[in-house]
Amino acid sequence: MPDKKLSPGFIYFFGAFGGILFGYDIGVMTGALPFLMLDWNIGDDAAAVGWITSSLMLGAIFGGALSGQLSDRVGRRRAILLAAAIFALGSIALGITPHSGLAYMIAMRVFLGLAVGAASALVPAYMAEMAPARLRGRLSGLNQTMIVSGMLLSYVMAWFLQHLPTTWAWRSMLALAAVPAIILFLGVLRLPESPRFLIRGGRLDEARRVLDIIRPAGDVEGEIAQISAAAEIEERAAGRTTWASLLHSRYRYLVIAGVGVAAFQQFQGANAIFYYIPLIVADASGSTADSALLWPIVQGVILVLGSLVFLVIADRFRRRTLLTVGGVVMGLSFLMPALINSLMPSASPMLIVLFLSMYVAFYSFTWAPLTWVIVGEVFPLVIRGRAAGTASSFNWIGSFLVGLLFPIMTASMPQPVVFATFGIICLLGVLFVRTCVPETRGRSLEDIESEGARRAGLELGTDAAPSDPSQHSLSR
Repeated sequence: MPDKKLSPGFIYFFGAFGGILFGYDIGVMTGALPFLMLDWNIGDDAAAVGWITSSLMLGAIFGGALSGQLSDRVGRRRAILLAAAIFALGSIALGITPHSGLAYMIAMRVFLGLAVGAASALVPAYMAEMAPARLRGRLSGLNQTMIVSGMLLSYVMAWFLQHLPTTWAWRSMLALAAVPAIILFLGVLRLPESPRFLIRGGRLDEARRVLDIIRPAGDVEGEIAQISAAAEIEERAAGRTTWASLLHSRYRYLVIAGVGVAAFQQFQGANAIFYYIPLIVADASGSTADSALLWPIVQGVILVLGSLVFLVIADRFRRRTLLTVGGVVMGLSFLMPALINSLMPSASPMLIVLFLSMYVAFYSFTWAPLTWVIVGEVFPLVIRGRAAGTASSFNWIGSFLVGLLFPIMTASMPQPVVFATFGIICLLGVLFVRTCVPETRGRSLEDIESEGARRAGLELGTDAAPSDPSQHSLSR
């Protein structure tokens, strides 16, 4: 039974707190890696460095895919509690990694990745189901702010711990992730279950008690009726929707749009910066990577500020306009160092860090948050679960490949050439947005689905997919 003393602010804060944990575990290896490489003497083993970094994302691929089914069985709240427990156990296990225990560390990072992937899916879902419609956009932005704040926190912790003995430095950075995990676990213990999950399970009285806490009195019964109607449509759809439904002509255009944007977000190379910025600065400046830990903090501050900018501009500009502007500047930020290096070989190698900071700034308020806004808006209701899961999986696959291959690429070719490759991918992403992604701002799901049907040469309401029992979607 929900605690009547809980305030909506408490619920939303701890509902989003998983984003801090998610961000911390993504960013912590950035600071720990230089000390780990020195302690284990693996600076010349690009494959080992890549696997240590990317193994977290490998686990996240499966964690994200499994979390949806688990939360549908046990509830959003219990699934988040399980993810927090895995966070805590995995972080402590990494802190006691045997010396040179490469296989052990990779296995534990994969285990921890299960929780990271689960958090990436569960936290936004819980927040969306708890928040009133008028706050969903803002709270979606809050989740992004929490994630980048978690990354910044990990960078700051690395800065303060860098003067410890080498082996204690990286072990402390990894193990301390257990602290926010425990805070999340204790906070979520007091949170109520999602009303949507309760209604789908036929527990209307419990759902009504939860809504009594977080909604004005006059809104409760109307929202229960709305959730019940949506749940009925989804239940009918789930019985007849298959993976093949994603390729049906009515939905194919929208599926390609959402999955494509999610994939491009990672293949554009953002995580190469976030995971390896100390190594990038060390290569450019000739210093050691462990002396470049100020730069991750700079990138983290830019990310947090960008997420706040997004909260202001999110609904003032078209989605495609922001993605286009962001993608062009990001692409040029990667291409310019290679161009300058070819025209002015004596130019300072640190110019690349300046351009990477420009990349991070534009990424932080365009592609970083907007990818998940579009994924939430573009898929029709009857395929939304499977399509969103597919988009998430492609996003994590991209993150895994970038984390694995970047050190191998930089070991075999100059850094400017590596970043120029990512720059070309950024510009291809812009081309994809302009040709394959519909504008979703201010449009109902019916309008978006109608555009998908028109692109397929169909009239909405005819030639419906066999898996579409409702023949319509709910508007947002």
